[in-house]
Amino acid sequence: MAWQPGGRRVSGPLAGVRVLEFSQVVAAPFLGCVLADLGADVVKVEPPDGDQHRRWGAIVPNEGKRFQSLNRNKRGIAIDLGNPAGRDLARRLVPHFDVVTQNLRPGAAERYGLDYETLRELRPDLVYCEITGWGHGGPLSDRTATDPTMTAFAGIIVGGAKVGPEGEPLHLAASAFADYSAGFSGAAGILAALFHRERTGEGQRVEASLLRSSLAIQDTVVMREPVSDALTRDPMVEKVRAIRARGGSYEEILEVRAGQRQSDTAALRGFSHAYQTADGLVMLGAITPRTRALVREALEITDDRADEPDYDASDPASIAYGDERVAYMTARFAERTTAEWMDDLGAGGGNHAPRQGPQKETPPPRHPTPAPAHPRR
Repeated sequence: MAWQPGGRRVSGPLAGVRVLEFSQVVAAPFLGCVLADLGADVVKVEPPDGDQHRRWGAIVPNEGKRFQSLNRNKRGIAIDLGNPAGRDLARRLVPHFDVVTQNLRPGAAERYGLDYETLRELRPDLVYCEITGWGHGGPLSDRTATDPTMTAFAGIIVGGAKVGPEGEPLHLAASAFADYSAGFSGAAGILAALFHRERTGEGQRVEASLLRSSLAIQDTVVMREPVSDALTRDPMVEKVRAIRARGGSYEEILEVRAGQRQSDTAALRGFSHAYQTADGLVMLGAITPRTRALVREALEITDDRADEPDYDASDPASIAYGDERVAYMTARFAERTTAEWMDDLGAGGGNHAPRQGPQKETPPPRHPTPAPAHPRR
């Protein structure tokens, strides 16, 4: 449900929509959070011993912080799907719900009689969403997947370019990118299916997968465009293949990829970057010509041609100038405090922010602080 300051519940756009959730780990529980935050009445089905996240890092017994974050605003029911009576109970609940979501192991929904074809017989206008690791129909569709394995397979870990002490790839621990993006994708599909049902009376099956979502959020990295790829991507891919063929290191691969990225981002180098100030850090996000012009003015940069129509980002001189620009900006930002730079850059509507850890961040004063959210049992 949606919340107002002070903890009072209010109706959201999905008020009146009932969701039955068979979920585990992150992707489907987060999908349920999105729907609940929009006002849906979400009922989470757990095994008798509870969702595994109840115990992960729990200080209060069976109420781990991760469980609370992924199951806020929901109600819950314990059902043993391994028992025929439990499976029968789950099916008897379905006609009372508009939406069913699940991310069970491949084949489990069919074994339990909770697959779409079975449940649509109980409610023909049912909207059914399944989140899988690999999607349906491919050679890996019968396998399970987790966020670490999927971000590795889809290339997100390589894109992050984090290296461990032994030169090994490091998982991006800041967030579960594959899981959360799949949850958002499933929510978008459900909203579209509900809109379709409103117009036609027909239910639909919605499919989301960690693989598709992981590829979608990498846009230009995974798409093919023959003109620019011939100059930048394709030579890089051939170099990476050669490194792998001779048993080269992961760090060598990252170095080759970084070289391609230099030519791709020469125009932006330094403008989307973190800088040490006299007392902290500032992150620039000047990715438009207007905001870059504001940064140039504040830092007295007068010889930058990156936004001129004939600028060639792949020119070695452009790449070299990008490095020089970063060095100059690094020295300038160190001269003043974070607050001074925030005031100076913000005067013209620049895009920047102090860089801090998530535990320190608080909502801006002009926005109300949301009420604490707890699972409704």
